[in-house]
Amino acid sequence: MSECFQSILDSALPDRPWKPVSRPALAAWLVFYFWFMVYAFRAHGGFLFIDSANLVVHEGGHNLFSWFGPTLCLWGGTLLQWLVPFLLAAYFFSERQATSFVFCLFFFFENWLYTATYMADARAMELPLVTTGDPEFAKHDFNTIFSSLGVLEHDTQIAAVVRTLGWCGMIACVAWLALRLRAKNVEKPVAMPFPKPAISLVERYPGKARTASLAPGKLNPAAPTEPNRQ
Repeated sequence: MSECFQSILDSALPDRPWKPVSRPALAAWLVFYFWFMVYAFRAHGGFLFIDSANLVVHEGGHNLFSWFGPTLCLWGGTLLQWLVPFLLAAYFFSERQATSFVFCLFFFFENWLYTATYMADARAMELPLVTTGDPEFAKHDFNTIFSSLGVLEHDTQIAAVVRTLGWCGMIACVAWLALRLRAKNVEKPVAMPFPKPAISLVERYPGKARTASLAPGKLNPAAPTEPNRQ
């Protein structure tokens, strides 16, 4: 899966190699991602520390998309929550910055875990609701969304699929980053060629070049001679 993921990314911009990253930096990032996945797995779908930032973006999405009507306002929280890390990942992908790209894409898929927990609560509605408006008018996003789509009774099954896809995405990101350890642009940074001058030194200083070419003790054949005086 990771090799397929790598081939897709490398074929997108074949003429622009990834910027080199040191091995110690890659190793530190891999340790961090491994620790985070263990931490997320042991949480069993609970609230993670990064979800505080996800919650702020989620609520901001409701306010932003409220300008486009009640339907987009309802979906806007999840849309912006997914769009922010995805767009950042797209930017760093265009800049060919591997670690920044993986960081944003990794937490894009982590948002799926957060969303899956919210989806699984659609019927039970046991999670505390947070809103920037009047709490009396707060709605459970996915209770309303799944009810309108007629799939409310399948909330836990939908959440399980979303959670699985989120885990697959996170694992693929980490596996791809691990493969960078074997990449040539990681092992040996690309050498920058020294720029050649547009005008050579011989053309720029023609007189000095002719003088330097003469051996010491020999006359310059081009120099004027004086007649021999007896």
